Amino acid sequence: MKLWVNGGLHDAEAALVSVLDHGLTVGDGVFETVKAERGETFALTLHLERLTRSARGLGLPDPDLDEVRRACAAVLAANPMELGRLRITYTGGLSPLGSERGDAGGSLVVGLGETARRADTTAVITVPWTRNERSALAGLKTTSYAENVVALAKAREQGASEALFGNTAGQLCEGTGSNVFVVLDGTIHTPPVSSGCLAGITRALAVEWTGAVETDLPLDVLETAEEIFLTSTLRDVQAVHRVDGRALTGAPGPVTAKAMRIFDERAARDRDPSFV
Repeated sequence: MKLWVNGGLHDAEAALVSVLDHGLTVGDGVFETVKAERGETFALTLHLERLTRSARGLGLPDPDLDEVRRACAAVLAANPMELGRLRITYTGGLSPLGSERGDAGGSLVVGLGETARRADTTAVITVPWTRNERSALAGLKTTSYAENVVALAKAREQGASEALFGNTAGQLCEGTGSNVFVVLDGTIHTPPVSSGCLAGITRALAVEWTGAVETDLPLDVLETAEEIFLTSTLRDVQAVHRVDGRALTGAPGPVTAKAMRIFDERAARDRDPSFV
């Protein structure tokens, strides 16, 4: 495997950043995960726009998107595979120990890992921890992911692939790496970004392409929703067949199945979509 690190391709064992990189010591960094099928990315421009927004939200200098694109192309060419997870990480770079940033400039790392197509349905759990919709990091895709690691491990212990959070107001928010949608009276709803959820790229495309409504939803809507589905870069649209102890239909419900079909068709027609 070859990775891009700060200006060039390196074999995995030689792809190194400093142990004093701020992304390692304090989680001062942002990242994007991009789906790559046979070397072709999906929605790369939208992901790079969000990378810049997240960097600005942390107060990092804007990443050099021309370099990021070169890095992505080089990594994809060097690691041919059927379906891959392209990971772009941009950090505060070499810095003193502690929260203060150094002045050496940021670090850019791009890697590619092989993955498999997701199942059509999955199980999820809810967790007792909350997202803080008023946090300085709300809505940013940062490398401070330890809370997600803990929650996802809890989900795995219970035979689920995702854990869902409420926010401090008791509203439905998001998963550890996904956005959540519910069907009520035949209409698709999803929490607004003001809930504290990540402004997911797949989420936004699903809202635009399916006509989903952004709605403040109580966490207990999961107990009564007719259908539930998740969206993310690698899930696309994925139905939920179980949430905690509640079983839903084993196959995607009709509204979810239609959303899955619409997303697949639109994504196949335009590999680098933009928002209307």
